[in-house]
Amino acid sequence: MKKNIHPEYHSIKVVMTDGTEFITKSTYGKEGEVLKLDVDPASHPAWTGGNAQIRENAGQVARFKKKFGNIKV
Repeated sequence: MKKNIHPEYHSIKVVMTDGTEFITKSTYGKEGEVLKLDVDPASHPAWTGGNAQIRENAGQVARFKKKFGNIKV
């Protein structure tokens, strides 16, 4: 195995969308850094059964409905 090609592996704190935190090992950032999640199993519809809504930042659905909403099939 080649030496000095692997990223540094260290402890970071992960903060979930509901505020819960845990410490894990990662190559993300630097030792002790905080990774704040925007989407996690507590908020993503794939894990919650579709009850949660994902925020749409770009307005893609609204633009689509505006452009193609009057088409009758």
